[in-house]
Amino acid sequence: MAVRGAVPEVIWARPERTGRGPKPAYTRDDIAAAAVRIADARGLDAVSMRQVAAELGCGTMSLYNYVPRKEDLYELMVDAVGAEHALWPPSGDWRADLTRVAHEARALMRRHPWLPRLMSPVYGFSPHTLRYLEHCLACLDPLEAPYGTKLELIAMLNGVVTTYMRNELDTAERVRALPWSQDEENAVRGAYLARQVASGAYPRMAAAFAEDPGPIDLEAVFERALGRVLDAYA
Repeated sequence: MAVRGAVPEVIWARPERTGRGPKPAYTRDDIAAAAVRIADARGLDAVSMRQVAAELGCGTMSLYNYVPRKEDLYELMVDAVGAEHALWPPSGDWRADLTRVAHEARALMRRHPWLPRLMSPVYGFSPHTLRYLEHCLACLDPLEAPYGTKLELIAMLNGVVTTYMRNELDTAERVRALPWSQDEENAVRGAYLARQVASGAYPRMAAAFAEDPGPIDLEAVFERALGRVLDAYA
């Protein structure tokens, strides 16, 4: 709930540390790195100002001089891992370059499984994210389209990657919690689905399974999804 009289601020426009006193013991980069380590090891829900303070070996309240809100901490975390984006010189082939961008973004989310939960426009204008967007727009220089269209394309591509990664990560998390193997689970569910499709109640599903009984090649589906997004803007 919003606090009456509160004034919105951007963490990047805020001084590294407010208040008087000796030279700050930590930087925002230190705090972000500690939060990322916690999230990588234990998940986003484990991240709190108290846990970050314990990781750094300082008092919890002292961190609020650097980062006033948990939402600001999340923004620092997104920016910190955004530094891992490879910003290579564009090749002149915008489709190939954006395909590479998509694969690198997917790899980044695999390294930091909590990241898709924070993929939001709210955290989209931090320093490293702005460099990433500028790089994507440079890759799109050969595409004759307004900048608004190019930014829409980048957002669509990021949306595809984030959606696929959320599904991949959520599935992996669910599998880890199963009391049986994934193969056993798939066999039981596959047999149930086959009985339902064979009942005659779902003729179109039956036709679909007759056309392609599976299993689904998820990597190929990902590549086709990327291609279709790029085709739409070609």
